Amino acid sequence: MPPSSLRVVYAFAREMHPKTSDVFIQYGTAGFRTKASLLEHVVYRMGLLAVIRSRVKNGRTIGIMITASHNLEPDNGVKLVDPEGEMLEQSWEEIATRLANVSDNDLESTTGQIIKQVNADMSLKASVFIGMDTRYTSPRLAAAAANGVIALKGTPKELGIVSTPMLHYCVRCRNDNKYGTPTEEGYYEKIVGAFKNIRQKLPVFGEYNTTLYVDGANGVGGKKLNIIRKSLDGELDLNLYNLGGNGGKLNLNCGADFVKVSQTPPVGVEHVPFQRVASLDGDGDRIVYYFLDDKEKMHLLDGDRIATLYASYITELLNACEARDLKLGLVQTAYANGGSTKYITEELKVPVTCVKTGVKHLHHAALAYDVGVYFEANGHGTVLYSQNAKSTIRKIALEGEPEQRKAAELLLNIIDVTNETVGDAISDLFLVETILCARGENVRQWLAAYTDLPCRQLKVTVQDRNVISTKDAERRCTAPEGLQLKIDELVGKYTNGRAFVRPSGTEDIVRVYAESDTQQAADNLAAEVSQAVFDLAGGVGERPELPA
Repeated sequence: MPPSSLRVVYAFAREMHPKTSDVFIQYGTAGFRTKASLLEHVVYRMGLLAVIRSRVKNGRTIGIMITASHNLEPDNGVKLVDPEGEMLEQSWEEIATRLANVSDNDLESTTGQIIKQVNADMSLKASVFIGMDTRYTSPRLAAAAANGVIALKGTPKELGIVSTPMLHYCVRCRNDNKYGTPTEEGYYEKIVGAFKNIRQKLPVFGEYNTTLYVDGANGVGGKKLNIIRKSLDGELDLNLYNLGGNGGKLNLNCGADFVKVSQTPPVGVEHVPFQRVASLDGDGDRIVYYFLDDKEKMHLLDGDRIATLYASYITELLNACEARDLKLGLVQTAYANGGSTKYITEELKVPVTCVKTGVKHLHHAALAYDVGVYFEANGHGTVLYSQNAKSTIRKIALEGEPEQRKAAELLLNIIDVTNETVGDAISDLFLVETILCARGENVRQWLAAYTDLPCRQLKVTVQDRNVISTKDAERRCTAPEGLQLKIDELVGKYTNGRAFVRPSGTEDIVRVYAESDTQQAADNLAAEVSQAVFDLAGGVGERPELPA
Protein backbone atom coordinates (compact mmCIF):
# COMPACT_ATOMS: atom_id res chain seq x y z
CA MET A 1 0.00 0.00 0.00
CA PRO A 2 1.65 3.31 -1.02
CA PRO A 3 2.32 5.79 1.84
CA SER A 4 -0.22 8.28 0.44
CA SER A 5 -3.08 5.86 1.15
CA LEU A 6 -2.08 5.85 4.84
CA ARG A 7 -2.88 9.59 4.94
CA VAL A 8 -6.53 8.65 5.53
CA VAL A 9 -5.43 6.92 8.74
CA TYR A 10 -4.10 10.22 10.06
CA ALA A 11 -6.98 12.31 8.66
CA PHE A 12 -9.66 10.12 10.29
CA ALA A 13 -7.74 10.18 13.57
CA ARG A 14 -7.30 13.95 13.60
CA GLU A 15 -10.80 14.83 12.43
CA MET A 16 -12.93 12.17 14.10
CA HIS A 17 -11.07 10.16 16.73
CA PRO A 18 -8.19 12.27 18.09
CA LYS A 19 -6.06 11.03 20.98
CA THR A 20 -7.14 13.29 23.83
CA SER A 21 -5.38 11.56 26.71
CA ASP A 22 -1.79 10.65 27.53
CA VAL A 23 -2.77 7.84 29.88
CA PHE A 24 -0.77 4.73 28.88
CA ILE A 25 -3.02 1.76 28.12
CA GLN A 26 -1.97 -1.88 27.85
CA TYR A 27 -3.54 -4.78 25.92
CA GLY A 28 -4.08 -7.38 28.65
CA THR A 29 -5.80 -10.73 29.01
CA ALA A 30 -9.14 -9.20 28.03
CA GLY A 31 -7.90 -6.58 25.58
CA PHE A 32 -8.02 -2.89 26.55
CA ARG A 33 -10.32 -1.92 29.40
CA THR A 34 -10.68 1.46 31.11
CA LYS A 35 -13.05 4.42 31.47
CA ALA A 36 -15.11 4.66 28.26
CA SER A 37 -14.19 8.35 27.87
CA LEU A 38 -10.51 7.38 27.31
CA LEU A 39 -11.17 4.77 24.63
CA GLU A 40 -12.39 6.30 21.39
CA HIS A 41 -8.95 6.75 19.75
CA VAL A 42 -7.92 3.27 20.97
CA VAL A 43 -10.93 1.58 19.39
CA TYR A 44 -10.40 3.45 16.10
CA ARG A 45 -6.84 2.16 16.03
CA MET A 46 -7.98 -1.39 16.77
CA GLY A 47 -10.11 -1.09 13.62
CA LEU A 48 -6.86 -0.39 11.74
CA LEU A 49 -5.11 -3.33 13.43
CA ALA A 50 -7.99 -5.73 12.68
CA VAL A 51 -7.63 -4.97 8.95
CA ILE A 52 -3.87 -5.62 9.08
CA ARG A 53 -4.50 -8.85 11.02
CA SER A 54 -7.16 -9.96 8.50
CA ARG A 55 -4.69 -9.45 5.63
CA VAL A 56 -1.94 -11.35 7.45
CA LYS A 57 -4.51 -14.17 7.74
CA ASN A 58 -5.17 -14.07 3.96
CA GLY A 59 -8.37 -12.07 4.19
CA ARG A 60 -10.06 -14.23 6.82
CA THR A 61 -12.51 -12.44 9.10
CA ILE A 62 -11.27 -10.92 12.39
CA GLY A 63 -13.61 -9.86 15.23
CA ILE A 64 -13.73 -6.71 17.34
CA MET A 65 -15.79 -6.82 20.53
CA ILE A 66 -16.70 -3.61 22.37
CA THR A 67 -17.23 -4.59 26.02
CA ALA A 68 -15.84 -4.26 29.53
CA SER A 69 -17.43 -7.59 30.52
CA HIS A 70 -18.12 -7.65 34.29
CA ASN A 71 -16.90 -4.06 34.95
CA LEU A 72 -19.40 -1.36 35.93
CA GLU A 73 -21.20 0.80 33.37
CA PRO A 74 -18.80 3.81 33.11
CA ASP A 75 -16.04 1.48 31.84
CA ASN A 76 -15.74 -0.01 28.40
CA GLY A 77 -13.17 -1.99 26.45
CA VAL A 78 -12.17 -3.54 23.15
CA LYS A 79 -10.62 -6.85 22.20
CA LEU A 80 -9.74 -8.55 18.94
CA VAL A 81 -10.84 -12.08 18.00
CA ASP A 82 -8.75 -14.30 15.73
CA PRO A 83 -10.17 -16.33 12.78
CA GLU A 84 -10.92 -19.54 14.72
CA GLY A 85 -12.92 -17.50 17.23
CA GLU A 86 -10.03 -17.53 19.71
CA MET A 87 -8.24 -14.67 21.50
CA LEU A 88 -5.78 -12.50 19.57
CA GLU A 89 -2.41 -14.21 19.14
CA GLN A 90 -0.25 -13.25 22.10
CA SER A 91 2.66 -11.81 20.06
CA TRP A 92 0.23 -9.18 18.68
CA GLU A 93 -0.67 -7.84 22.14
CA GLU A 94 2.52 -5.75 22.18
CA ILE A 95 1.72 -4.46 18.66
CA ALA A 96 -1.80 -3.47 19.80
CA THR A 97 -0.34 -1.68 22.84
CA ARG A 98 2.16 0.21 20.66
CA LEU A 99 -0.50 1.31 18.15
CA ALA A 100 -2.89 2.43 20.89
CA ASN A 101 -0.36 4.70 22.60
CA VAL A 102 1.44 6.59 19.79
CA SER A 103 0.57 10.25 19.17
CA ASP A 104 -1.76 11.15 16.29
CA ASN A 105 1.24 12.66 14.48
CA ASP A 106 3.09 9.32 14.63
CA LEU A 107 0.06 7.16 13.84
CA GLU A 108 0.57 7.09 10.08
CA SER A 109 4.26 6.11 10.29
CA THR A 110 3.65 3.55 13.08
CA THR A 111 0.85 1.95 11.03
CA GLY A 112 3.28 1.69 8.10
CA GLN A 113 5.96 0.15 10.33
CA ILE A 114 3.52 -2.46 11.67
CA ILE A 115 2.36 -3.38 8.15
CA LYS A 116 6.02 -3.94 7.24
CA GLN A 117 6.84 -5.80 10.49
CA VAL A 118 4.04 -8.37 10.08
CA ASN A 119 4.47 -8.52 6.32
CA ALA A 120 0.82 -7.78 5.51
CA ASP A 121 -0.25 -7.83 1.87
CA MET A 122 -2.39 -4.67 1.81
CA SER A 123 -3.83 -5.48 -1.62
CA LEU A 124 -5.89 -8.35 -0.14
CA LYS A 125 -9.54 -7.99 0.88
CA ALA A 126 -10.06 -7.61 4.65
CA SER A 127 -13.18 -8.49 6.64
CA VAL A 128 -13.96 -7.44 10.21
CA PHE A 129 -17.03 -8.31 12.34
CA ILE A 130 -17.86 -5.77 15.07
CA GLY A 131 -20.04 -6.60 18.08
CA MET A 132 -20.92 -4.55 21.16
CA ASP A 133 -22.52 -4.94 24.58
CA THR A 134 -25.40 -2.91 26.04
CA ARG A 135 -23.39 0.00 27.51
CA TYR A 136 -24.57 3.46 26.43
CA THR A 137 -21.01 4.24 25.27
CA SER A 138 -20.75 1.16 23.01
CA PRO A 139 -22.46 2.47 19.81
CA ARG A 140 -20.05 5.41 19.58
CA LEU A 141 -17.06 3.12 20.09
CA ALA A 142 -18.36 0.56 17.56
CA ALA A 143 -18.61 3.40 15.01
CA ALA A 144 -14.98 4.36 15.75
CA ALA A 145 -13.93 0.74 15.15
CA ALA A 146 -15.80 0.69 11.82
CA ASN A 147 -14.06 3.93 10.79
CA GLY A 148 -10.70 2.32 11.54
CA VAL A 149 -11.60 -0.61 9.29
CA ILE A 150 -12.74 1.73 6.49
CA ALA A 151 -9.58 3.89 6.78
CA LEU A 152 -7.48 0.91 5.63
CA LYS A 153 -10.04 -0.16 2.99
CA GLY A 154 -11.37 -3.13 4.93
CA THR A 155 -15.02 -4.20 5.06
CA PRO A 156 -16.69 -3.84 8.47
CA LYS A 157 -19.85 -5.74 9.34
CA GLU A 158 -21.61 -4.49 12.46
CA LEU A 159 -23.50 -7.22 14.30
CA GLY A 160 -25.09 -4.78 16.75
CA ILE A 161 -25.67 -5.82 20.36
CA VAL A 162 -24.45 -9.39 20.88
CA SER A 163 -22.91 -11.34 23.72
CA THR A 164 -19.12 -11.68 23.51
CA PRO A 165 -19.39 -15.44 22.81
CA MET A 166 -21.82 -14.77 19.94
CA LEU A 167 -19.19 -12.58 18.25
CA HIS A 168 -16.53 -15.30 18.73
CA TYR A 169 -18.97 -17.86 17.32
CA CYS A 170 -19.85 -15.71 14.27
CA VAL A 171 -16.17 -15.10 13.46
CA ARG A 172 -15.46 -18.84 13.65
CA CYS A 173 -18.44 -19.69 11.42
CA ARG A 174 -17.52 -17.01 8.87
CA ASN A 175 -14.10 -18.66 8.49
CA ASP A 176 -15.27 -22.28 8.85
CA ASN A 177 -18.79 -22.79 7.48
CA LYS A 178 -18.86 -26.39 8.79
CA TYR A 179 -19.08 -24.94 12.31
CA GLY A 180 -22.39 -23.13 11.70
CA THR A 181 -24.05 -20.02 10.24
CA PRO A 182 -22.32 -16.71 11.16
CA THR A 183 -25.39 -14.88 12.50
CA GLU A 184 -27.22 -14.53 15.81
CA GLU A 185 -30.03 -16.69 14.38
CA GLY A 186 -27.45 -19.30 13.30
CA TYR A 187 -26.15 -19.36 16.88
CA TYR A 188 -29.64 -20.01 18.28
CA GLU A 189 -30.32 -22.65 15.62
CA LYS A 190 -27.23 -24.67 16.50
CA ILE A 191 -26.92 -24.27 20.28
CA VAL A 192 -30.58 -24.00 21.32
CA GLY A 193 -31.62 -26.50 18.62
CA ALA A 194 -29.21 -29.14 19.96
CA PHE A 195 -30.40 -28.50 23.54
CA LYS A 196 -34.04 -29.04 22.52
CA ASN A 197 -33.05 -32.23 20.64
CA ILE A 198 -31.50 -33.61 23.81
CA ARG A 199 -34.31 -32.57 26.14
CA GLN A 200 -36.99 -34.11 23.92
CA LYS A 201 -35.23 -37.47 24.42
CA LEU A 202 -34.54 -37.09 28.16
CA PRO A 203 -37.36 -37.71 30.63
CA VAL A 204 -37.60 -35.29 33.56
CA PHE A 205 -37.19 -37.51 36.61
CA GLY A 206 -35.83 -37.73 40.14
CA GLU A 207 -35.11 -34.50 41.98
CA TYR A 208 -34.65 -32.36 38.85
CA ASN A 209 -37.28 -29.77 37.94
CA THR A 210 -37.42 -27.56 34.85
CA THR A 211 -37.65 -24.20 36.67
CA LEU A 212 -34.52 -22.06 36.55
CA TYR A 213 -34.13 -18.53 37.88
CA VAL A 214 -31.61 -16.35 36.01
CA ASP A 215 -29.78 -13.17 37.07
CA GLY A 216 -29.07 -11.38 33.76
CA ALA A 217 -26.66 -8.79 35.31
CA ASN A 218 -28.68 -6.06 33.49
CA GLY A 219 -26.57 -6.96 30.46
CA VAL A 220 -26.79 -8.61 27.06
CA GLY A 221 -26.99 -12.26 28.22
CA GLY A 222 -30.36 -11.82 29.94
CA LYS A 223 -31.74 -9.97 26.91
CA LYS A 224 -30.72 -12.83 24.60
CA LEU A 225 -32.19 -15.45 26.97
CA ASN A 226 -35.44 -13.49 26.82
CA ILE A 227 -35.46 -14.08 23.03
CA ILE A 228 -34.51 -17.76 23.44
CA ARG A 229 -37.08 -18.37 26.19
CA LYS A 230 -39.98 -18.11 23.75
CA SER A 231 -38.61 -20.98 21.64
CA LEU A 232 -37.88 -23.51 24.42
CA ASP A 233 -41.28 -25.26 24.15
CA GLY A 234 -41.45 -25.80 27.91
CA GLU A 235 -38.24 -27.88 28.00
CA LEU A 236 -36.89 -25.29 30.46
CA ASP A 237 -38.90 -22.68 32.38
CA LEU A 238 -36.73 -19.58 32.67
CA ASN A 239 -37.64 -16.93 35.26
CA LEU A 240 -35.48 -13.97 34.21
CA TYR A 241 -34.40 -11.12 36.51
CA ASN A 242 -32.10 -8.08 36.08
CA LEU A 243 -32.85 -7.55 32.40
CA GLY A 244 -31.85 -3.89 32.43
CA GLY A 245 -35.23 -2.27 33.14
CA ASN A 246 -36.45 -0.59 36.36
CA GLY A 247 -33.25 1.40 36.86
CA GLY A 248 -31.06 -1.71 37.18
CA LYS A 249 -27.44 -0.85 36.38
CA LEU A 250 -25.10 -3.19 34.46
CA ASN A 251 -23.18 -5.48 36.86
CA LEU A 252 -24.04 -3.29 39.87
CA ASN A 253 -24.60 -5.60 42.86
CA CYS A 254 -25.53 -8.38 40.43
CA GLY A 255 -23.99 -10.70 37.87
CA ALA A 256 -21.61 -13.64 38.06
CA ASP A 257 -18.54 -11.66 39.16
CA PHE A 258 -20.40 -9.91 41.99
CA VAL A 259 -21.89 -13.21 43.24
CA LYS A 260 -18.57 -15.09 43.06
CA VAL A 261 -16.36 -12.43 44.63
CA SER A 262 -18.73 -11.05 47.28
CA GLN A 263 -20.26 -14.50 47.97
CA THR A 264 -23.63 -12.81 48.38
CA PRO A 265 -26.80 -13.13 46.24
CA PRO A 266 -27.53 -10.38 43.69
CA VAL A 267 -30.10 -7.65 44.23
CA GLY A 268 -33.17 -7.75 42.00
CA VAL A 269 -33.75 -11.53 42.14
CA GLU A 270 -36.62 -13.19 44.00
CA HIS A 271 -35.43 -16.15 46.06
CA VAL A 272 -37.21 -19.37 46.99
CA PRO A 273 -35.39 -21.82 49.31
CA PHE A 274 -33.35 -24.41 47.33
CA GLN A 275 -34.37 -22.91 43.96
CA ARG A 276 -31.33 -22.90 41.67
CA VAL A 277 -30.29 -19.57 40.19
CA ALA A 278 -27.86 -19.03 37.31
CA SER A 279 -26.02 -15.71 37.41
CA LEU A 280 -24.53 -14.41 34.13
CA ASP A 281 -21.99 -11.61 33.75
CA GLY A 282 -22.53 -8.39 31.78
CA ASP A 283 -21.34 -9.61 28.37
CA GLY A 284 -22.55 -13.20 28.71
CA ASP A 285 -19.26 -15.09 28.85
CA ARG A 286 -19.33 -16.20 32.50
CA ILE A 287 -21.84 -18.08 34.61
CA VAL A 288 -22.09 -19.29 38.19
CA TYR A 289 -24.98 -21.05 39.93
CA TYR A 290 -26.14 -20.62 43.52
CA PHE A 291 -29.09 -21.28 45.80
CA LEU A 292 -30.30 -20.07 49.21
CA ASP A 293 -31.20 -22.72 51.78
CA ASP A 294 -34.14 -22.52 54.21
CA LYS A 295 -32.00 -20.39 56.56
CA GLU A 296 -31.21 -17.94 53.72
CA LYS A 297 -27.58 -19.07 53.61
CA MET A 298 -26.11 -18.85 50.11
CA HIS A 299 -24.41 -21.87 48.52
CA LEU A 300 -22.27 -21.12 45.45
CA LEU A 301 -21.67 -23.48 42.51
CA ASP A 302 -18.86 -21.76 40.64
CA GLY A 303 -16.69 -22.57 37.62
CA ASP A 304 -14.93 -25.37 39.52
CA ARG A 305 -18.28 -27.03 40.22
CA ILE A 306 -19.40 -26.65 36.59
CA ALA A 307 -16.10 -28.10 35.36
CA THR A 308 -16.35 -31.16 37.64
CA LEU A 309 -19.98 -31.68 36.59
CA TYR A 310 -18.93 -31.66 32.90
CA ALA A 311 -15.85 -33.85 33.43
CA SER A 312 -17.72 -36.52 35.39
CA TYR A 313 -20.70 -36.68 32.99
CA ILE A 314 -18.68 -36.63 29.75
CA THR A 315 -16.45 -39.36 31.22
CA GLU A 316 -19.61 -41.44 31.86
CA LEU A 317 -20.73 -40.95 28.25
CA LEU A 318 -17.28 -41.79 26.83
CA ASN A 319 -17.30 -44.99 28.93
CA ALA A 320 -20.81 -45.84 27.69
CA CYS A 321 -19.55 -45.28 24.10
CA GLU A 322 -16.55 -47.48 24.94
CA ALA A 323 -14.35 -44.76 23.41
CA ARG A 324 -11.44 -45.78 25.63
CA ASP A 325 -8.72 -44.26 23.48
CA LEU A 326 -10.03 -40.72 23.91
CA LYS A 327 -8.23 -38.82 26.67
CA LEU A 328 -10.24 -36.37 28.76
CA GLY A 329 -8.47 -33.79 30.91
CA LEU A 330 -9.37 -30.77 32.98
CA VAL A 331 -7.54 -27.41 32.98
CA GLN A 332 -7.69 -25.07 35.97
CA THR A 333 -5.89 -22.02 37.35
CA ALA A 334 -4.42 -21.42 40.81
CA TYR A 335 -7.84 -19.96 41.77
CA ALA A 336 -9.43 -23.42 41.58
CA ASN A 337 -10.51 -24.50 45.04
CA GLY A 338 -8.26 -27.13 46.63
CA GLY A 339 -11.38 -29.22 47.36
CA SER A 340 -12.22 -29.44 43.65
CA THR A 341 -8.69 -30.39 42.57
CA LYS A 342 -8.61 -33.21 45.16
CA TYR A 343 -12.02 -34.52 43.99
CA ILE A 344 -11.04 -34.46 40.30
CA THR A 345 -7.73 -36.25 40.74
CA GLU A 346 -8.67 -38.70 43.53
CA GLU A 347 -12.36 -39.47 42.90
CA LEU A 348 -12.84 -38.88 39.17
CA LYS A 349 -9.26 -39.97 38.34
CA VAL A 350 -9.15 -37.26 35.64
CA PRO A 351 -5.79 -35.60 34.84
CA VAL A 352 -5.53 -31.91 35.78
CA THR A 353 -3.30 -29.22 34.22
CA CYS A 354 -2.78 -25.96 36.16
CA VAL A 355 -1.99 -22.85 34.08
CA LYS A 356 -1.67 -19.07 34.47
CA THR A 357 -4.87 -17.04 34.81
CA GLY A 358 -6.38 -15.91 31.52
CA VAL A 359 -8.66 -17.76 29.16
CA LYS A 360 -6.05 -17.94 26.39
CA HIS A 361 -3.76 -20.03 28.66
CA LEU A 362 -6.56 -22.42 29.62
CA HIS A 363 -7.80 -22.75 26.04
CA HIS A 364 -4.30 -23.55 24.78
CA ALA A 365 -3.69 -26.21 27.46
CA ALA A 366 -7.11 -27.82 26.82
CA LEU A 367 -6.10 -28.45 23.19
CA ALA A 368 -3.61 -31.07 24.45
CA TYR A 369 -6.50 -33.45 25.29
CA ASP A 370 -9.02 -35.21 23.01
CA VAL A 371 -11.68 -33.71 25.27
CA GLY A 372 -10.38 -30.71 27.20
CA VAL A 373 -12.62 -29.18 29.87
CA TYR A 374 -11.39 -25.78 31.03
CA PHE A 375 -12.85 -23.40 33.56
CA GLU A 376 -11.78 -20.51 35.70
CA ALA A 377 -13.39 -20.49 39.14
CA ASN A 378 -15.07 -17.20 38.10
CA GLY A 379 -17.35 -19.17 35.75
CA HIS A 380 -15.58 -18.68 32.40
CA GLY A 381 -15.01 -21.92 30.55
CA THR A 382 -16.05 -24.47 27.95
CA VAL A 383 -15.13 -27.88 26.50
CA LEU A 384 -12.92 -28.45 23.46
CA TYR A 385 -13.26 -31.61 21.33
CA SER A 386 -10.45 -32.60 18.97
CA GLN A 387 -11.20 -33.66 15.38
CA ASN A 388 -10.15 -37.15 16.43
CA ALA A 389 -12.72 -37.13 19.26
CA LYS A 390 -15.50 -35.89 16.97
CA SER A 391 -14.84 -38.43 14.21
CA THR A 392 -14.49 -41.30 16.75
CA ILE A 393 -17.82 -40.39 18.39
CA ARG A 394 -19.54 -39.98 14.98
CA LYS A 395 -18.32 -43.41 13.93
CA ILE A 396 -19.68 -45.01 17.13
CA ALA A 397 -23.03 -43.23 16.60
CA LEU A 398 -23.26 -44.92 13.18
CA GLU A 399 -21.67 -48.33 13.78
CA GLY A 400 -21.71 -49.08 17.52
CA GLU A 401 -23.94 -51.41 19.56
CA PRO A 402 -27.36 -49.93 20.44
CA GLU A 403 -26.27 -48.68 23.91
CA GLN A 404 -23.01 -47.25 22.52
CA ARG A 405 -24.91 -45.54 19.71
CA LYS A 406 -27.36 -43.95 22.15
CA ALA A 407 -24.51 -42.51 24.28
CA ALA A 408 -22.63 -41.32 21.17
CA GLU A 409 -25.71 -39.56 19.73
CA LEU A 410 -26.26 -37.80 23.05
CA LEU A 411 -22.60 -36.75 23.10
CA LEU A 412 -22.81 -35.39 19.53
CA ASN A 413 -25.75 -33.21 20.59
CA ILE A 414 -23.79 -32.08 23.66
CA ILE A 415 -20.91 -31.07 21.36
CA ASP A 416 -23.41 -28.95 19.36
CA VAL A 417 -24.70 -27.24 22.51
CA THR A 418 -21.09 -26.35 23.36
CA ASN A 419 -19.59 -23.09 22.09
CA GLU A 420 -16.01 -24.31 21.63
CA THR A 421 -14.64 -20.88 20.70
CA VAL A 422 -14.81 -19.36 24.20
CA GLY A 423 -16.60 -19.55 27.56
CA ASP A 424 -20.28 -18.85 26.93
CA ALA A 425 -22.82 -18.36 29.73
CA ILE A 426 -25.81 -19.30 27.52
CA SER A 427 -24.20 -22.46 26.15
CA ASP A 428 -22.93 -23.40 29.64
CA LEU A 429 -26.40 -22.85 31.14
CA PHE A 430 -27.89 -25.33 28.65
CA LEU A 431 -25.10 -27.85 29.30
CA VAL A 432 -25.54 -27.71 33.09
CA GLU A 433 -29.32 -28.10 32.72
CA THR A 434 -28.83 -31.06 30.35
CA ILE A 435 -26.58 -32.90 32.82
CA LEU A 436 -28.73 -32.23 35.90
CA CYS A 437 -31.79 -33.41 33.94
CA ALA A 438 -30.00 -36.55 32.65
CA ARG A 439 -29.01 -37.43 36.22
CA GLY A 440 -32.29 -36.42 37.86
CA GLU A 441 -30.34 -34.21 40.27
CA ASN A 442 -31.13 -31.00 42.11
CA VAL A 443 -28.56 -28.39 43.18
CA ARG A 444 -28.08 -29.89 46.64
CA GLN A 445 -27.07 -33.23 45.09
CA TRP A 446 -24.73 -31.41 42.71
CA LEU A 447 -23.18 -29.52 45.65
CA ALA A 448 -22.72 -32.74 47.65
CA ALA A 449 -20.09 -34.14 45.21
CA TYR A 450 -17.28 -32.57 47.28
CA THR A 451 -16.67 -29.92 49.96
CA ASP A 452 -14.97 -26.64 49.08
CA LEU A 453 -12.29 -25.24 51.35
CA PRO A 454 -13.35 -21.79 52.64
CA CYS A 455 -11.59 -19.05 50.63
CA ARG A 456 -11.28 -15.29 50.34
CA GLN A 457 -10.16 -13.00 47.53
CA LEU A 458 -8.91 -9.46 48.16
CA LYS A 459 -7.35 -6.66 46.08
CA VAL A 460 -4.47 -4.38 47.02
CA THR A 461 -3.89 -1.13 45.08
CA VAL A 462 -0.19 -0.60 44.26
CA GLN A 463 1.92 2.05 42.54
CA ASP A 464 2.92 -0.31 39.71
CA ARG A 465 1.54 -3.82 39.14
CA ASN A 466 4.68 -4.79 37.19
CA VAL A 467 6.77 -5.03 40.38
CA ILE A 468 5.10 -8.42 41.00
CA SER A 469 6.48 -11.40 39.05
CA THR A 470 5.28 -14.98 39.38
CA LYS A 471 6.10 -18.53 38.25
CA ASP A 472 4.60 -22.04 38.53
CA ALA A 473 1.24 -21.01 37.00
CA GLU A 474 1.23 -17.91 39.24
CA ARG A 475 1.36 -20.00 42.41
CA ARG A 476 4.80 -18.66 43.46
CA CYS A 477 6.02 -15.06 43.59
CA THR A 478 9.55 -14.32 42.30
CA ALA A 479 9.52 -10.53 42.88
CA PRO A 480 9.61 -8.33 44.87
CA GLU A 481 12.28 -9.96 47.01
CA GLY A 482 11.09 -11.42 50.28
CA LEU A 483 7.36 -11.48 49.46
CA GLN A 484 7.13 -15.22 48.76
CA LEU A 485 9.11 -16.01 51.94
CA LYS A 486 6.61 -13.93 53.92
CA ILE A 487 3.62 -15.63 52.21
CA ASP A 488 5.10 -19.09 53.00
CA GLU A 489 5.58 -18.08 56.62
CA LEU A 490 1.96 -16.85 56.91
CA VAL A 491 0.49 -19.92 55.13
CA GLY A 492 2.44 -22.21 57.47
CA LYS A 493 0.37 -21.01 60.44
CA TYR A 494 -2.93 -22.31 58.99
CA THR A 495 -4.46 -25.79 58.58
CA ASN A 496 -4.89 -26.59 54.85
CA GLY A 497 -3.56 -23.09 54.20
CA ARG A 498 -2.81 -21.94 50.66
CA ALA A 499 -2.30 -18.42 49.31
CA PHE A 500 -0.90 -16.71 46.25
CA VAL A 501 -0.71 -13.21 44.77
CA ARG A 502 -0.71 -12.06 41.15
CA PRO A 503 -0.84 -8.73 39.35
CA SER A 504 -4.04 -7.77 37.54
CA GLY A 505 -3.81 -7.96 33.75
CA THR A 506 -5.47 -4.57 33.28
CA GLU A 507 -5.03 -2.24 36.30
CA ASP A 508 -2.52 -1.40 39.07
CA ILE A 509 -3.85 -3.81 41.63
CA VAL A 510 -2.53 -7.06 43.06
CA ARG A 511 -5.04 -9.87 43.55
CA VAL A 512 -4.74 -11.97 46.71
CA TYR A 513 -6.25 -15.45 47.11
CA ALA A 514 -6.27 -17.50 50.32
CA GLU A 515 -7.94 -20.69 51.53
CA SER A 516 -7.92 -22.59 54.81
CA ASP A 517 -10.03 -24.96 56.91
CA THR A 518 -12.46 -22.30 58.23
CA GLN A 519 -13.83 -19.05 56.77
CA GLN A 520 -12.34 -17.07 59.67
CA ALA A 521 -8.91 -18.56 58.98
CA ALA A 522 -9.19 -17.91 55.20
CA ASP A 523 -10.24 -14.28 55.89
CA ASN A 524 -7.32 -13.76 58.30
CA LEU A 525 -4.78 -15.33 55.95
CA ALA A 526 -6.00 -13.22 53.00
CA ALA A 527 -5.76 -10.04 55.10
CA GLU A 528 -2.26 -10.87 56.40
CA VAL A 529 -1.01 -11.63 52.87
CA SER A 530 -2.60 -8.34 51.67
CA GLN A 531 -0.63 -6.46 54.33
CA ALA A 532 2.57 -8.17 53.17
CA VAL A 533 1.82 -7.12 49.56
CA PHE A 534 1.09 -3.56 50.68
CA ASP A 535 4.37 -3.35 52.65
CA LEU A 536 6.68 -5.06 50.15
CA ALA A 537 5.16 -4.17 46.75
CA GLY A 538 4.46 -0.44 47.05
CA GLY A 539 0.88 -0.29 48.35
CA VAL A 540 -1.14 2.88 47.80
CA GLY A 541 -3.80 4.39 50.11
CA GLU A 542 -4.93 2.73 53.34
CA ARG A 543 -3.00 -0.32 54.58
CA PRO A 544 -5.33 -3.36 54.59
CA GLU A 545 -6.79 -4.14 58.03
CA LEU A 546 -7.19 -7.52 59.67
CA PRO A 547 -10.79 -8.73 60.13
CA ALA A 548 -12.33 -7.64 63.42
